[in-house]
Amino acid sequence: MVAIKVRFFAAAKAHTGTPSTTWTLTGTGRTIDEALIAADLYNVPVFLRSSFLLNGLATDRTAVLTDGDSLDVLPPFAGG
Repeated sequence: MVAIKVRFFAAAKAHTGTPSTTWTLTGTGRTIDEALIAADLYNVPVFLRSSFLLNGLATDRTAVLTDGDSLDVLPPFAGG
């Protein structure tokens, strides 16, 4: 089992209705994409356009998650 602390921002937070959660994944070597599939968020438009920080570092959806990781989900921000 792999436990990942996930924080949602802006539209991702609005979609999930929570600022943070913990995802528990079975097995090891799971990617962000696989975690999104397990959370039933993979095909949600805001998550398709989001950027990700894994333990504070920018990464892509193919990054492998390990127990105790922290994942931030950052949708595109508007403003100027």
